[in-house]
Amino acid sequence: MNLFLWILQILLAALFAGAGLTKLTQPKEKLRDRMGWVENVPPTQVKALGAVEVLAALGLVLPGLTGIATVLTPLAAVGLVIVMIGAIVVHARAKEHPGTAMTVVLLILAAIVAWGRFGPYPL
Repeated sequence: MNLFLWILQILLAALFAGAGLTKLTQPKEKLRDRMGWVENVPPTQVKALGAVEVLAALGLVLPGLTGIATVLTPLAAVGLVIVMIGAIVVHARAKEHPGTAMTVVLLILAAIVAWGRFGPYPL
């Protein structure tokens, strides 16, 4: 189970680091093609979301790799669950159903990491 959780953590970290870096480095106009929801969101909020995603990605893997403040890993996973709840609302309002479905999957995966690392399989 520990290996499974590590695989989930690395997968989630890669996905959120990529998405977060994209939001941080690309202007809002370039993001519109792939992320229609940015149309109704201020650019600073898009950048802030990108920063949160990158920090969560780091929080999923760095504490376990370094052995420092390992409680941050399940906290990062809980943070991603919260972000995904907000993303579900945004995608549902925009009628972006494929985006909503993918967000639900990411929420479940983050919740599994949070449960496992807070519960029976801590780092």
